[in-house]
Amino acid sequence: MADAIASTLLGVIFQKLTDEVLKKFARAQKIHSELDELQTTLRRIQALLNDASRKEISDESVGLWLNSLRHLAYDIDDVLDDVATKAMHHELTHGSGAITGKVRKLIVPTCCKKFSLSHRLRPKLDGINKKLQNLENQKGDLGLIVTHEKQKNTNRGNETSLPELDVVGREREKEKLINKLLESDESSKENFRIVPIVGMGGIGKTTLARLLYNDTKVKGGFELCAWVCVSDDFDISKITKTIYHALPGEPKEFQDLNQLQGALKEKIKDKQFLLVVDDVWNENYDDWEILVRPFHSCAPRSRIIITTRKEQLLKKLGFDHLDHLESLSNKDALSLLALHALGVDHFDSHPRLRPKGEGILGKCGGLPLALKVIGRLLRTKEDEEDWDDVLNSEIWNLENSKEIVPALRLSYNDLSIDLKQLFAYCSLFPKDFLFDKEELVLLWMAEGYLNQSHTNKPPEHLGHEYFDKLLSRSFFQHAPDNESFFMMHDLINDLAKLVAGEYFLRLEKHTEIMDKALAKYHHMSFIREEYVGFQKFEAFERAKSLRTFLSVYVGVEQSKDTFYLSNKILDDVISRLLLLRVLSLSHFNITEVPEFIGNLKHLRYLNLSKTNIEVIPESVGSLYNLQTLILFGCNNLTQLPKSFTKLKKLRHFNIKDTPLLKKLPMGIGELRSLRTLSKIIIGGEAAFAITELKGLENLYGELSIEGLHNVQSARHAYEVNLSQRSLTKLELKWDDGSQRGSLVTEILNELKPNADTLKSLRIKLYAGIKFPCWVGDPSFHQLGFVSIHGCRKCTSLPPLWQLPSLKKLSIRDMDEVKVICMTVPFPSLEILWFDSMAGWEVWSTNNEVLDVVFPCLRYLCINNCPKLSDVSLDTLPLLRLLGIYGCGVGVLRSVVCSASSITSLNIAFIGGLTDEVWRGVTKYLEEVEKVCLISCDEIRYLWESEAEISKVLVNLKKLSVKYCDNLLSLGEKEEEEEDHFGCNFLSSLVTLSIRNCKKIERCCCPNNIERLKIKDCESLSHLSFSTMTTQEGAQKLKLFELEDCENLMEKIDNIGIPMLEDVYIYRWTNLKSIIQLGNFIHLTCMMIEQCPSIETFPYVQLSTLNLLEFLVIRNCPNMDPSFPCGLWPPNLAYLGIGGLKKPMLDWGHQNFPSSLVNLMLVGDEEDVSSFNQLSHLLPSSLSQLRIFSFDKLESVSMGLQHLTSLQHLEIRDCPKITHLPEETVLSSLLSLRIAGCPKLEKRCNGRGSHYWPRISHIPKIQFNYRYVVV
Repeated sequence: MADAIASTLLGVIFQKLTDEVLKKFARAQKIHSELDELQTTLRRIQALLNDASRKEISDESVGLWLNSLRHLAYDIDDVLDDVATKAMHHELTHGSGAITGKVRKLIVPTCCKKFSLSHRLRPKLDGINKKLQNLENQKGDLGLIVTHEKQKNTNRGNETSLPELDVVGREREKEKLINKLLESDESSKENFRIVPIVGMGGIGKTTLARLLYNDTKVKGGFELCAWVCVSDDFDISKITKTIYHALPGEPKEFQDLNQLQGALKEKIKDKQFLLVVDDVWNENYDDWEILVRPFHSCAPRSRIIITTRKEQLLKKLGFDHLDHLESLSNKDALSLLALHALGVDHFDSHPRLRPKGEGILGKCGGLPLALKVIGRLLRTKEDEEDWDDVLNSEIWNLENSKEIVPALRLSYNDLSIDLKQLFAYCSLFPKDFLFDKEELVLLWMAEGYLNQSHTNKPPEHLGHEYFDKLLSRSFFQHAPDNESFFMMHDLINDLAKLVAGEYFLRLEKHTEIMDKALAKYHHMSFIREEYVGFQKFEAFERAKSLRTFLSVYVGVEQSKDTFYLSNKILDDVISRLLLLRVLSLSHFNITEVPEFIGNLKHLRYLNLSKTNIEVIPESVGSLYNLQTLILFGCNNLTQLPKSFTKLKKLRHFNIKDTPLLKKLPMGIGELRSLRTLSKIIIGGEAAFAITELKGLENLYGELSIEGLHNVQSARHAYEVNLSQRSLTKLELKWDDGSQRGSLVTEILNELKPNADTLKSLRIKLYAGIKFPCWVGDPSFHQLGFVSIHGCRKCTSLPPLWQLPSLKKLSIRDMDEVKVICMTVPFPSLEILWFDSMAGWEVWSTNNEVLDVVFPCLRYLCINNCPKLSDVSLDTLPLLRLLGIYGCGVGVLRSVVCSASSITSLNIAFIGGLTDEVWRGVTKYLEEVEKVCLISCDEIRYLWESEAEISKVLVNLKKLSVKYCDNLLSLGEKEEEEEDHFGCNFLSSLVTLSIRNCKKIERCCCPNNIERLKIKDCESLSHLSFSTMTTQEGAQKLKLFELEDCENLMEKIDNIGIPMLEDVYIYRWTNLKSIIQLGNFIHLTCMMIEQCPSIETFPYVQLSTLNLLEFLVIRNCPNMDPSFPCGLWPPNLAYLGIGGLKKPMLDWGHQNFPSSLVNLMLVGDEEDVSSFNQLSHLLPSSLSQLRIFSFDKLESVSMGLQHLTSLQHLEIRDCPKITHLPEETVLSSLLSLRIAGCPKLEKRCNGRGSHYWPRISHIPKIQFNYRYVVV
């Protein structure tokens, strides 16, 4: 590998040495002779690299020689980069004229005025030349000779465009597993079953799982599907989060695992769910039990596919006999090899190659990954001699072949020097990491790996070609559940780590950093975790040669994810890494870009996306080498520096989703190297003008043009010539709709994009009366998404039905559109939104012309269209999800009558929706599974009788009713039916939620109800559960949530509800007792808060609840004075407690279980002034402590010192507190939250405060719910 690094670095060095600006600068500094000598010696050494590359495999001394060269090459590149940067600085500040002695004085660094630059550089260069000479002199002893690399033949097919080829030889296994996935579970008591795929690495477990996951028959058998890669780090919280975000719905943040798993349970509740858990290594049964806890809420016949090399976990799960995935048969293996090597699954057209293929097959051992990789290698070979070289390679016999499959090593060894380096760089990516092609190419470019010395292609183009070659050779593969991302097989990842050697460091959880190795590290990545503390990076202050500081995330990253970085990492570590080329700190809670950023002169790639920064400092203008700046999703960013225009090498600038950034600096149009510019803002005087785009000839990708109302002439828009740019996404935005007349239409007409590349189009606040003809033109054959928003003067829609690939369409705020009449079908449209169409009255289709206008429509939403009354649509055969809000009842009736396949219905603010009308609507909802009604105030009863409703909503699983002010009961005849109240006859209903229905008085739940939520129903007085005890009729309730129902007089009775898992009771004023808990053997979470009347609580039975992990009992001042008494659930992990009748000082030792890691103590009127009084209540197992509402508490300086595992501390509403814990406790904290503690906050907040030196290292510091700017 050292040869690849050295060769790539030498290419970069030669490129710099031939740069005219650097050469001119060197002559002026009188160091040109040293550089000439350097170049000459390097050329001679470069000629030895091909021979050294071949010999390092078997000759350790050659490997050591290459390592020495590599280290020296890094040093040379650093020195030259420093010289080139100074030359560039001079070029920018003094122009390109001759550098005179007078000018030389101007450029002497201020930090060293006694000596000229040449006096400092010449000794360095002399030392480097001596070391190079010494390396060259060793060639004789090492037997190195000048050779030329054999030209690699790639005539057999275009390897950069090879498709993913079919799987061979797994038909029997596939069919067997499909049967297991789809067979019924009549005899099973569990809702889900595990289907394992076991086998050695590279045998094809993931490939087979992917075949199953993507199979049409399998997909059709499940309502929800998700895929998660696990690998070595079995982080339950991260895995659960990945699964949650892989499912449909809005991203959310969660405080803890319990809350996260509760949300996941809600998502998959009563749905047949297929989950693939890929690459499991962890064999801990308890970890697995915690992970799968939410899946018990799935519908029966759900499945979890596990792929693993380990058997122990599966045996613990009850699998006595496991069917291992075996190696391919010789016949299938030979077919697979031929398929990847020749493009067909046989050797019929190449009989002379068959014996050689059989020989190679014997060395691969029937391992599909090895066959695939070696086949892709052979695809680049045309001669029999080349196949012989592969067959007889000495790599098959290497001693370390057990660690790395020889076929993979051989394929790597066949790569060109450039590809070897690019592949080795990917060793920075952890296993199962999903990477984006564009981003990886930008990283390669930043490291200098895309050498253009032998081509005129842009480096990005070159990078894409290299990427495609590695993909075609199976070093990369598409992510299983997301074709737009890529990943590496675990064995390929191992290979990358091996060949990268000692220069690349992947900092993972248990990585040990050796001080002596710090000087060798040039590239470092680390996995982004929620909290990143200083201790992890403290040693890197001494890693002076580091070029790469890259944060990566394993899993599905969401826009709301926030991570916290200790400010000391910025101030004490990154500020000293002056040789950095790549710095990525995306998603961290960074609020300010430090001024020292301008000192990182070598920086090429800076990623601060999704941070909280507001301003980019002027010092950024000193980053003359910067090629990529990513500020995507910086929601608080308001200002770019004036010095920004000095970034002449900037090629990629991403400021997408920066809503507060309203102005760009003048002169950005002079940055002629720009190739992507996600957003431009056209201003008035002294601001960016649209004509500046004219000079940015190479723009491609995504572009948003804001402020189009400031364009004064259509000619200016014409000069931009967007039709010649390869844009894939375009947004055109006027700010206020004030630009009128023909000018606005002419401007939009001249901004026509390239029809061959455009995939997404947004038009906002356009003030024309009609759209130019290009909007909706069928020549835009790739256009899949269109959004037209705020075009209030337009009287009609453009002919969007002409777009053959249009799948998503959003129409919003078009006030003058009165009639929409469809005469031509939308052939591909799947999702359609109409929003705030104030004047829209008629929506129809021409029945005589069309049979189906929307043959593919699956989701329809109509919101706030108050005048729409005449709706006549033909059938909507595939419509599944319907949402109608703020419209007349006629809209609801008409659409429902046109669609018989609706499974989810959401309605709100529907005028005229009476009981009678609603019952007429329900007749068309036989397929509906989910109904949500919000603010439908004319409804009093959802149905009349059991006989009526049992004929219609037969598939209803989830019913949610909110803010229906006049709802009295679910069923009109509920009181007459003594035995069957409310919805007792809805046999499929499992989830019922009623919220803010002020007049509802009664609610009775059937036996099949599993989730019941009632909130803010002040008139509710009667809540009943069935008490049938037969096995068929036993109560199935698993979740019970009750909040703010002040007139409810009933007590909780467990009779008939043995399956209860989660209980949340909040402000149930009249609750006086809970009879018993002993029968709640499935209980995992219980919260009882602000119930002032409760007196009886069976606390003794808590110790029998083995599954209860989350318990909160607070603000119940009349609860039994004997509680707490030291009896707790044996596996309790979270406890929130306080505000009880028994004073906290009288609790004594509580014998908390060792599983307790999270404790919240609520003081209220407790007579506690120092936490030393309560230290006996704090088990040493705690990692998180919350101290709330201690009115008399003054200090926590004592009492916490034994909490050696404490990482999170929160203190809230303790007005007298002034002291924090000792420094030994603070040093390990990852988060500190203080709120409602004015005296303590004053001593903590700000760099000059008393406690600041002791807490400034903490990644997350929050005062009064606001993050501290550090």
